[in-house]
Parts: sequence; C-alpha cells; structure tokens
Amino acid sequence: MEKIEFLILRNLLYNEEFVRKVLPFIRPEYFQDQSQKIIFQEISSFVEEFNNIPSKEVLNIEVEKRNDVNEDQYREVCQTIEHLTDVPVDFSWLVETSEKWCRDRAIYLALMESVQLADGGGEKSPDSIPSILQEALAVSFDNHVGHDYLNDSEERYDSYNQKENKIEFDLEYFNKITKGGLPNKTLNIALAGTGVGKSLFMCHMASAVLLQGRNVLYITMEMAEEKIAERIDSNLLNVNIKDLADLPKTLFVNKVSQLQKKTQGNIIIKEYPTASAHAGHFKSLLNELALKKSFRPDIIFIDYLNICASSRYRSNGTVNSYSYIKAIAEELRGLAVEANVPIVSATQTTRSGYGSSDVELTDTSESFGLPATADLMFALISTEELESLGQIMVKQLKNRYNDPTMNKRFVVGIDRAKMRLYDCEQSAQADILDSGQDEEYTPQEKTSGPRKSFEGFKF
Repeated sequence: MEKIEFLILRNLLYNEEFVRKVLPFIRPEYFQDQSQKIIFQEISSFVEEFNNIPSKEVLNIEVEKRNDVNEDQYREVCQTIEHLTDVPVDFSWLVETSEKWCRDRAIYLALMESVQLADGGGEKSPDSIPSILQEALAVSFDNHVGHDYLNDSEERYDSYNQKENKIEFDLEYFNKITKGGLPNKTLNIALAGTGVGKSLFMCHMASAVLLQGRNVLYITMEMAEEKIAERIDSNLLNVNIKDLADLPKTLFVNKVSQLQKKTQGNIIIKEYPTASAHAGHFKSLLNELALKKSFRPDIIFIDYLNICASSRYRSNGTVNSYSYIKAIAEELRGLAVEANVPIVSATQTTRSGYGSSDVELTDTSESFGLPATADLMFALISTEELESLGQIMVKQLKNRYNDPTMNKRFVVGIDRAKMRLYDCEQSAQADILDSGQDEEYTPQEKTSGPRKSFEGFKF
C-alpha cells in the first residue's frame, strides 16, 4: 500500500486545488524520508516564488543545485521524482487524510521535543511543553479562505450593525477613547511608575466590572491575594483602606452580603509567585475554574505583565529583554483571543519616564515590543500638582479602537484612601484635552449576567 507521504507529493505536483488547500499547513519536518523532504522543500519554494507548480524536470534541476545533496542522495531523489505520476483520488478523502497525517506528525514531533526539554536539552524551558503540545493538537487545515468582498456584502453589512460585546468603564473619558469599553480578544496596558496607580487602576476597574454583573479574574504576581482583596473591599464597601480592620465583623459581613445582592458576578483572585507563571498556567487555571466552580471570566486582570514568565523562553536564558517581554505580551494576547475576553495588565516606565509629566511609548520599561502587541496602551501620570488636586492624568499612547489624538490627555479623580477613581468636573479637562470636539459614543445594553458556561472555551 502506498504511503500517504508519497500520495501527498503526487498531488502537490499535479493537483493545483490541493496545493492551494494544504501547502501552507505542511512542514518539511513532517516527512521522515530525506528524499521526500527534499522534494517537498523544492515544490514549496517554487510555488512560493513563482506561484505555480514545478514540473518534474524543474524539480530535478533545482535539486541538482543544492549543496546539501550528495550524488547518492541526488539519484535517490530523482528516482522518487520519476515515480510521482498523476493518479486520480477522491479530493475530500485526500484532504481529510492529509490533515490527519499532519496532525499525527506534529504531535509525534512535539512529544519528542517535550521529552528532550524534560531531560534538560533544547533552548526552550520545560515550562513550554504544554504550549508545544497544544500547538500540535491544534494543527488543522483552515477551511476559511478569506472574505469575498463582492459576494459577502450582505454578511458584511449585517456586521456593521451588530453591537460588539464590550466591558464598559465607569469613567466617562475611558469610554470615549474606547468607543464604549474594551472589546473581547484584546490586550490593554497601563503604563506607570512605581506607586503611581497601576494596581489601583486595575482594582478599581475590577470592582466596577463586578458591579456590572460580570465575572472577573484577577491574577496577581506582585501582591498577596489578601492585599488585592483588601483594595477591592475598600473600593466596593466605600471604607478607607486603613479603617477596614477596625470595622466590626458583623458590619463587614453585612456590607459584603448587601454587595452580593447587587450583582450576579464574582471576582476570583489568584496569586502566583513573581515570574513563576505564564499564559500556559493561566489557561490551566481557566479550565480548573470552569470545571470546579462553573466560573468563566468576562475580563482578566494580570498584575502585572513584566513579572510574568514566558512559555517560550527561560527567564535566565540568553534571550534579550525585548524578545522576552514581547513574547509575554504576545502570549497574553493569544490568551485573550482563546478565552474571548479582554485582558488588562500594566507595565513599568523606564527611569527617565518615572516622574515625567509627559510619558511616551519610548518610556516603556524593558521592551518596545510591548506597545507593538497591545491594542490599547495609556500612561498614568502623577505630579505634585495633580496629587494636590486629587487627580491623575491619563495619556493615550496607542489606541486601535479610536483616534488616539481625540482626548489624548485627560484627568480622572483619584481617592487613594478608598482605592477609587472617579470622573472629574468638565472644567478640569478644559486646559488638558489635546483635541477639539469630543467624540460621542452610544452606551451598549448591559448583559443580563455573568457567563458561567465554558462553551467555546477550548484549549
């Protein structure tokens, strides 16, 4: 019986439809036979360069040009090419069988790589094993070939009138710059110096989202779970954070009970040691929460990005900080896409950016690759003057949702004692806004409650 590898090569040489369908998904390393691997490489290179299928004669010539093929290998490759004849086969069966072969080979190679990493070999960290296996299991031929502009016009028009599910802010100007809130499948980053208010911003937003009836997952790698919960208590219970411990237990429990009656959502706070967890760990946590608590978050907060680990690289390896932080950002954005939620995180400013009243993208600590990956990035700026006014300045640095020149800078009120942010009077914005007319947005209808199913949440 003819092996599937040989059948695939036959059709790559004679079946243009098959070539267009499967070539992008096949890797040279999937072929165990060296001759077959060489033939595939030459077919793939030719199609990529000339947008056409090579003839047998062309293949022979291209193989002869290679410096990594000796005389014996060349003869073997030529013999293999000679036997590649056009043999009709059912197209659907061929595609399905080819897809299964690709997946099986990808899984096998992933297992071999994982064993090597587990034994201390390879450049990647053993922590990357789950993501390596997951990528292999996800190998498939994508049936979607793209949007047909002329024939899909009705579908496109309907999409214009669909309301996008967003997580709204309780702060006016944040809703303005995002056109009503944060969409799913996005990575949103707050940039600030130490002590300016990164965690305060995320705790406040987490509290506001809970009051919308949404589920919140708050991952902390800087502070203990109890400290994050304390900040959220101060915000939601409207109690000075220093006075929480002095509240009678009965009063505290009663306040939390009253809060519980006001929302259908919940907040889960999970602590990891600094630099010990990456997107793979967070995926496992999401699966566990779904199975054990029937809890699926509507938004994820990660406090904060720079002290996450990467599943691709060892933290003590030779990789530079640009690549390492960029990898973390890409992995977190990938998590946002897979989980179908917005992710909110933060990053530190550089030394030059710390204390600056005009922070720029170049003030991003460790990696300029982070702004390239984020969908929304804004700076939180605090000065002595702003602190005396009980305000903090927000400056847009990158915005894929709206024109970043609209309301480029604005201020929000800050109550550090109660871990709260609030809207300032319009007069406070008068001398700050960089743009002219404010852009209007239409608030979306609120969802009926949190999502507790794990439907569509596959890893």
